[in-house]
Amino acid sequence: MKWTDHSDKTLLQRSFLFGITGIVLCMLSLLNSYFHVLDAPMGPLNGVGYALQLVGLSLAVLVIRKRKLSPEIKVRAQKMIVILAVGLLFFILSL
Repeated sequence: MKWTDHSDKTLLQRSFLFGITGIVLCMLSLLNSYFHVLDAPMGPLNGVGYALQLVGLSLAVLVIRKRKLSPEIKVRAQKMIVILAVGLLFFILSL
């Protein structure tokens, strides 16, 4: 089953889940680099966080590119794009 076959609400929900998981993973990596709780390398965790944020961002863009959207879904997708783009930019610049 393709991603485009799912409903808009399902795609936005998955976008949120991927995005929030990516933000949490990047935040854990960032906090560990400051407080040194673990002596493990945080690069792979940070990379997975970036990848999850990009997947969430691409799903939100996929929703907004659909033709017949209700205004409520369109506004939610726009907010999701802005939030995930700012989060991704923040974590990239905090390296």
